[in-house]
Amino acid sequence: MIIDHTHPMYRVKLDDLGTDRYNGAYYYSEEIVNNIIPKIKTDRNWITVNVYGHGCDHAIVFIHNNLNPQNYDWLTQYRDLILVCGIEETCKKVRHLGRTIYLPLSIDTEYVRQFRLPKEERSGIAYAGRPGKRREYDFPEETVFLEGLPRERLLQEMARFESIFAVGRTAIEAKCLGCKLKAYDERFPMVSRWKVFDNKKAAKMLQEKLDEIE
Repeated sequence: MIIDHTHPMYRVKLDDLGTDRYNGAYYYSEEIVNNIIPKIKTDRNWITVNVYGHGCDHAIVFIHNNLNPQNYDWLTQYRDLILVCGIEETCKKVRHLGRTIYLPLSIDTEYVRQFRLPKEERSGIAYAGRPGKRREYDFPEETVFLEGLPRERLLQEMARFESIFAVGRTAIEAKCLGCKLKAYDERFPMVSRWKVFDNKKAAKMLQEKLDEIE
C-alpha cells in the first residue's frame, strides 16, 4: 500500500491551501514515488505525505514537517513504523513513533539541471519559499519574492538569479541551478548543510539503512 500525494483526502487538503499548494511535501512525494520507491526491495507499506487519520501498520513514513513534527503524533495508533527524516534533528523528535532513519533531502538533479542558465545570465537576489515564513524575517530591499509558483515555473524563475534565500529542498534545487545560497532562517545558519543529492543515490542509501534495520 502507498499513501501519497494522490490520496483523495490529501488532494482536498491541497485545494484548501491556495497558492501554498505548491509546497515541498507534494513535490518530494512525487519524486519519492517515481524515483525512490521503485528501487527499494521491501514488503513494507509507504506513507509519503501526512494525511491525518490515514495510515497503516508496517510502513515507511516520510516526515516532511520539521518545524512541527508533532503533527504526526496521530501515527501512534499504528505499529512497526520506520520514520524517514530529511533533517537529522527531526529523528530525535519522532522516535516515540517508531524507528528512525536519517536520509538527507534529495532532488531529481537531471530534471532540475535542464533549467540551469549560464552564469552571465544570472543576476539579482530572490527569496524562494512560503509567504507566511518570509514575513518573519527582514530581507534586502532589492529582494524579489518567488512565491505561489508551480515547481517548473519556480525553477525557471530561480535560474535567473545570482543569489537565492532558501532552505530545504528548494535550497538544494537553487544550488543545483548554480545559484549562490543565502541564509535567513536561524535554524539553518550554515548554507553548507544543503548539499546536492540525487534521488537515485538517496534510494541506494535508504535500501542500505533498511537492510541494517531488517
